Amino acid sequence: MKPFLLLAIRAEDAAADNEYDSFLTLAGLGEGELRRIRLEQRPLGDVDLRDWSGIMLGGGPFNYSDPEELKTPVQRRVEADLSGLLDRVVNADFPFLGACYGIGALGRHQGAVIDRLGEAPVGTVEITLTPPGRLDPLLGELPAAFSAFTGHKEAVSQLPGHAVLLASSAACPVQAFRVGANVYATQFHPELDVAGLFTRIEVYKHAGYFDPDEADEIKAQAARSHITWPPAILRGFVRRYGQGRPARAQAG
Repeated sequence: MKPFLLLAIRAEDAAADNEYDSFLTLAGLGEGELRRIRLEQRPLGDVDLRDWSGIMLGGGPFNYSDPEELKTPVQRRVEADLSGLLDRVVNADFPFLGACYGIGALGRHQGAVIDRLGEAPVGTVEITLTPPGRLDPLLGELPAAFSAFTGHKEAVSQLPGHAVLLASSAACPVQAFRVGANVYATQFHPELDVAGLFTRIEVYKHAGYFDPDEADEIKAQAARSHITWPPAILRGFVRRYGQGRPARAQAG
């Protein structure tokens, strides 16, 4: 099997390593099957899609809705690198799964409206699949409604007409969408379990996602939650694309 590629932007080593370990474990991959490039450390460079089974993009502190004048040179470089990569990914309908920051990357590339209207604190959210989502070969493996971990300062508030809305929540209308047959993004975190969320709460306690004084209560609520279904998306992505490029499917 060709390996999968994980693109990461988390500068904090604890959060970056936890994210890699979470993708690795919850997707059911071995270390040789998931390679990582930390884009906050170096430019993406040339990525030959033929070398990979699929590409995954994790979350992080950058926001596409940040004012341009406040974006760091690294943030602008990461956005440019991802835009160039997505040009080829979307054109080839190559297997791609973006989570959290990944929905902003794909959304911006495809002309979606990204703003702060759907901002969500760190915690548990009820996700509902749309009718196309229930028929989707990847998300359709999940129940029509399930719980997931979220925490984000921006969200997609409006999709372009060619994108397929797959999942929503009460406060965030776009929790997942697809472009073509094989290019996916989720606002929620399919790679997060309780232990992973605890790590990120500590790392980002003072990053503006929540009141630092509420960290212990957020952890307690997470510990009481039953988040079991979102990782099925990762396992399904690996199962669907890990044996080589699938036949091009008809997008619904």
